[in-house]
Amino acid sequence: MRWIGTSFKMTKTIAESAAYAARLRDAIGPRLPAGVRPFVIPPATAIETVARTLGADSPVLVGAQNAHWADGGAWTGEISMPQAADAGARIVELGHSERRAHFAETDATVRLKVAAALRHGLIPLVCVGEDAGTFAAGGSADHVVAQARAALDGLADTGSVLLAYEPVWAIGDAGRPAEPAEIAAPVAALRDAVGDRVAGVLYGGSVAPDNAAALLGVPGVDGLFVGRAAWRVSGLLALLDIAGER
Repeated sequence: MRWIGTSFKMTKTIAESAAYAARLRDAIGPRLPAGVRPFVIPPATAIETVARTLGADSPVLVGAQNAHWADGGAWTGEISMPQAADAGARIVELGHSERRAHFAETDATVRLKVAAALRHGLIPLVCVGEDAGTFAAGGSADHVVAQARAALDGLADTGSVLLAYEPVWAIGDAGRPAEPAEIAAPVAALRDAVGDRVAGVLYGGSVAPDNAAALLGVPGVDGLFVGRAAWRVSGLLALLDIAGER
């Protein structure tokens, strides 16, 4: 299975998300390559709208960008896994480097969230990645393996978990696209360490149609987690076509 998906981050209104979903719904049916699974992760305000617009039978999975480990309670500003699922989410993104850097997300809280997602039938999409200093020092593989192991520590039945390897130095407006050779060792290390416990390892970080095929060609990469290049439906469709050719 090739997984190709995008997170909208803090972009798109409900109306803009609905328009995206409608265009995707109308375009994807006749052109979705066999063996490719698309997913879209809108802001929390638009999860229900996107899921409803795509329809219950859509091959496109809808996700949430974050959810709490508790099923309910006094957690102002948070949403729970049951609430995310109730809105139509089937995937939940966890442990993104922005959450770790700006919202005090830790390996321990990521693990709590993975456990909660699994408990409620959601697919955890766990982000791991090293900063530029760790990369320069040659510590990328050890760093991401430690993050992945911590996220899965002590949990049974993790076979639905997806890992997204996203080097911090390769994401965002200031990110530098990674060369396939630069991601090969961390991906291989993840496969060796936890590959038998997860559904797949995705790569994310300055992914675009011009480098997608090369990134998908790295041994052990099962898909792509895309940012701005897929914020237009045409971009996501182009990437799905590329994945179908690999």
